[in-house]
Parts: sequence; C-alpha cells; structure tokens
Amino acid sequence: MLESRWVAAALTLAALRCATVSGVAADTPEQRFQSALTHYNAGQYAAAQGDLESLQRDLPHSFDVEELLGLVYSAEGQDAKAEPRFQEAVRLKPDSGPARNNLATNLARLGRTSEAEAQFKKVVELEPDSYDANHNLGEFYIGKGNVAAAIPYLERAQRTGEASYGNGYDLALAYDKAGRPGEAEGQIRGLLKQKDTAELHDLLAQVEEQSGNYLAAANDYQTAARMDPSESNIFDWGGELLLHQTTGPAIQVFTVGLQRYPNSERLALGLGLGLYLQGKYDDAVKALIKATDLNPSDPRAYYFLSKAYDQSPNQADEVIQRFRRYAELRPNDAQAVFDYAMSLWKGKRTDTDAAYLDQIESLLKKSISLDPSSSAAHLQLGNLYSQRREYGQAAPEYREALKFAPDVPDAHFRLGQAYVHLGQQDLAQKEFQIHQKLYQEHLAEIDKQRSEIKQFVYSAKAAPATP
Repeated sequence: MLESRWVAAALTLAALRCATVSGVAADTPEQRFQSALTHYNAGQYAAAQGDLESLQRDLPHSFDVEELLGLVYSAEGQDAKAEPRFQEAVRLKPDSGPARNNLATNLARLGRTSEAEAQFKKVVELEPDSYDANHNLGEFYIGKGNVAAAIPYLERAQRTGEASYGNGYDLALAYDKAGRPGEAEGQIRGLLKQKDTAELHDLLAQVEEQSGNYLAAANDYQTAARMDPSESNIFDWGGELLLHQTTGPAIQVFTVGLQRYPNSERLALGLGLGLYLQGKYDDAVKALIKATDLNPSDPRAYYFLSKAYDQSPNQADEVIQRFRRYAELRPNDAQAVFDYAMSLWKGKRTDTDAAYLDQIESLLKKSISLDPSSSAAHLQLGNLYSQRREYGQAAPEYREALKFAPDVPDAHFRLGQAYVHLGQQDLAQKEFQIHQKLYQEHLAEIDKQRSEIKQFVYSAKAAPATP
C-alpha cells in the first residue's frame, strides 16, 4: 500500500528562526510550526491546515511547511491541493527521497501514473538500498497490474534488513500471478516460519492448486479456514472440494459456512451446486432460491437454478416467481427473458391453456428480438410450435437454431420430426442421421459441467466477501 509520510530527520528550525516576521509575533515560527505538527499527528487536520496556511504566507520557501501542508491536504482527501505543495517541496529539496515519495504517491492518486512512476524511480535512484523506496515502487507496479515489473523491486526490498511480512506476502502473490509457482511456494514457506497465518495458507493453497497438488491445496484451504473462519476462507475451502467433485465434504463446509454467514450468496450458490451434483435436486433448488434472494441480479444463481429446476419441478411456483423477478430486473437481457419463459413452461407442462402458451410464445419471441442468435430460444420456440402441431412454423425455428449451433443433436432430431409431419421424408432422414452421429453429447456435457463449476468457483473467489 502506498502512503505519504512525514519523515524529516529534523525540523529546519534554524531556517525558521532566521525568517523574520514584521513586528514581534506572539508566537515564534518554530512554535507555530510545532503546533501544526502536533495537530497533524493528532489527526486534527483542519487546525493543522489553518496553522500552516498562515505560516506559509510568512515563510513562502520553507521545505517543512510545504511538505507538511501537502500531507495535511492529502489526509483531508484534497489531493489536487496537495500536489503543488509536494512539487514545491521537491523543488526545494530535489535530493529528498521522502519528498519525492510523497509527490509520487500523490500523483498516483490523481491518476497521473507516468509522472508517478518517474518519481518513484527517482526515489530508488536516490536510495537504492532503501526498503521503502523499493517496496513503494514494487507496490506501484502491483497496483498497475504489472507484476513482472514489480518483482525485482519487491525482491530487493525483501533482501534489506527491514524486510517485512507485508512485502514478503506481496512478493509471493506476484510470483504466483507471474506464473512462477516454485518461487511463490518457497517464499510462502519461508514466511510461514516467521509467521503462521491463515492468509499464507490460503495463498499456498492457490499455488498448490495451480501446480496440480489438489490434496495439499484442500488441506491448506482447510487450515486457513480453521485458523480464520472468514467467509472468504470458508468459501475457498468449499470451492476447492467442489472443483474436484468431493461433493459430500463440500456440502458440509458450505452448510456450516451459511450458518455463520447466512447472507453469503456465494456460499448459498456453492451449497446449491454441491447438492445438485450429488443428485439432491429438491434441496439444491431451495439453496439456489436463497442465493437468488440474496443477490437478485446475479445471473450465475439463475443459471444453476434452471439446471436444478430441470430435474426437480416440485417448487415451480417459487422458482417461477424468482425468474419473473429476474426478467423484470433485466427486461433487456435476452437470457433473463428466456429463463422466465422456460420456468413457466417447465412448471406447467400439462397446462394446455391457449393464453398460457401465448405468454410463453411472446416471451420467447422477445428473447429472440433481443438476441437473434440465441439457438436455445429458436429451438424452444420451435418446440412450442410443434406442441401446437404447427410444424410449418416449427421447422424454420429449428433451422435458425442450427444455423447458430449446428452441433446440437436435439435440434436435428426435432427438425427431422417436423419434416416427417410435413411429408418431407428425405430431409427428415438426413436430420436423423446427423442426430445419431452427434449423439455423444453426454460426454461433452460432463466436460462442460466441470468447466462451469470451475468458472463459478474462480469468479466467486474474486467477489467481495460477505461481512
């Protein structure tokens, strides 16, 4: 973390004494400056600002006044006002590393990254063996997402006598992000000898997971969660178990996690997904309904809810209510409208009321208007027409579905059936042959399911933790 700092070795009281103020002041410049410094250290920034602005008028070229006034403005969140003060301090003492560090930090906050980088580099030139100089430049590059550039400076900081746990952790994280798992693991294990913390075990587990050491990763996630049962650590542990289809233990972890953090959407999602993989579809639907209630706008919850609902339509009214809400929240989202249509249709398959089917048709057409390339929407609209025995309308929808997803076996089979009803036997036979050739999709579905679980776990890890 980049911070401005007040680190003058000694106040330039001699300069202050030499600066005269017209008349005899009730307080000397030294006393007024000391008052400002006392207020600053006590967090009384408004009082410090008043002292320093008054003193600045009397001492317009004081390094200490300019530097401390910049720090006061910065502490008050007035970075634009702080910048000229830090610039002036650097002009007055161009060889001061702390002064340039404060300017660099200020420029970074203002979004002027190129100027900030130049100043941080200048600090390293002035103080090549300084922990702070190297650490701050490394942190600057971490903040920019340039871990390759950060590593040499974090390494140099770590080699100094002032090497800190925080710098060491950031270095390990940088190694991990740079794809250097061996160095990351070595750095982490070295830090563990100094300080055994949950966050180190969690980071070590990430490194082990990426290296294919899944059992070790699960053990370290478990250690992290037991040392610090935070929502994030519990999710990481359960997520690791879920990734490798260890569903029973994953369900236990997510269940306990939800007892501790009942408002955690990702724990509810993890529980629902674990129950779904274990074939407990009714319970999975309940958990996923809870997830949608905790975050009504998260598409992941509705995606997995639709999967579980396919297997367990017993809670149709509850599920339909959630998909209706989702479609109302996202009226221009083709997937949300499609999911609402399918929830209605799945929940009342035996309902032949014309108005009810008209509603589903209208929703499917709206979804297609929002996303004409939606193969699933075209396929289901074709199915609806087939249910009505309107095969002349069904066949074009099936052909549209196949235009955007030619390898969907069910679309070929349905189109073949439509051709049979339309008396086009040759075309029907061709579609049935393609269907047979493609009828290995259940193997691809297994790979797809694994990919979906992985995508959920990694995306959920990046989400903010629930307090």
